[in-house]
Amino acid sequence: MSEQWENVDLNSKRVAKAALFMALSEGREEEMRLKQDYQQQGLSVAAVNFGGEAASSVAKVLERAVVAARREGVIADVHNEEGAVAGAAHEALNQILTKAMGLNIGGKIGIARHHDHITVAMVMEIGLLHLNEVAVGMAHRAV
Repeated sequence: MSEQWENVDLNSKRVAKAALFMALSEGREEEMRLKQDYQQQGLSVAAVNFGGEAASSVAKVLERAVVAARREGVIADVHNEEGAVAGAAHEALNQILTKAMGLNIGGKIGIARHHDHITVAMVMEIGLLHLNEVAVGMAHRAV
């Protein structure tokens, strides 16, 4: 590894991995196990499901991300922290939204935080009937 990368703070990568694993979790039991594991590592995490028609669901998806982060204690009920989660969720959703226009989406949002690093990851199925595509979006903010 080059010398310039030896002392890089890897918190944002660690937080991104936790958010993605939360979004990939299957069921409440796995979510709770992951949450306990990440809490022991000093991370705060949350996960929440979402679904609906892509274009009309944007505001609801962003709202679910912020509410889940607040409910699980990932963020405080303050403007800048809510804005960080909403902004990261919006960016993550925008990374996949063009594939989903006019179709239904469903999936899970994973949110993780360590100190001032917050990452929102979304794993979703985009589809019509049983013909589903799988997409992932992820974004990071610092608070």
